[in-house]
Amino acid sequence: MSWTFLCDLLSGVNKYSTGIGRIWVAVVFMFRLLVYVAAAENIWKHEHDEFECNIKQPGCENVCFDHFFPVSHIRLWALQLIIASTPSLLVVFYVAYRENREKHHNQKLYKTPGKTDGGLLCTYLISLILKIGLEIFFLVLFYKLYNGFKIPRLVKCDIKPCPNTVDCYISKPTEKMIFLYFLVATSCLCIILNLSELSYLIFKYSIKCYLKRHVKKQQ
Repeated sequence: MSWTFLCDLLSGVNKYSTGIGRIWVAVVFMFRLLVYVAAAENIWKHEHDEFECNIKQPGCENVCFDHFFPVSHIRLWALQLIIASTPSLLVVFYVAYRENREKHHNQKLYKTPGKTDGGLLCTYLISLILKIGLEIFFLVLFYKLYNGFKIPRLVKCDIKPCPNTVDCYISKPTEKMIFLYFLVATSCLCIILNLSELSYLIFKYSIKCYLKRHVKKQQ
């Protein structure tokens, strides 16, 4: 999987972010993307081949694996990382729209093109809300799909074509559990950072509006 597009996207949005937003970008790069590419992907690489049941009934292992792992943890993690980051495209598209308008009219239409204000501020706030919602959605999805944030050493399966209840063993459960906890922790950290940035921007904009009104009243 190529992550070049995601890296370019986050780098482009970074210059419009607050300090909190830049921390979020660093967390995504260092604690999510690099960990995924360098370590986590290899741990789940042969998860189906290493899933073993104490019976050699044809098809039994396949249906049991599909039942307990309807979607691979690592693929769902990759999907979460991509989808939860793509709301930043809204900011990129809006900035591109403003630049195209200026080129079309052949004049400067925005006094501070790099400043997060007006329409850019609204777009940025919407992207933050979407990021928070998507992160929470994927955490709930993980919890529902796997009945909690856990990886058992042993699962019991009685699905046809298994002739009776069989014991199936998951490979490297402790190692996978550590990375699963890391996944959940970094997701929660990203939610906290996005909420903090959202609150900061709303508070900053509210103060700015209040000061403008106060100055107008004084005049």
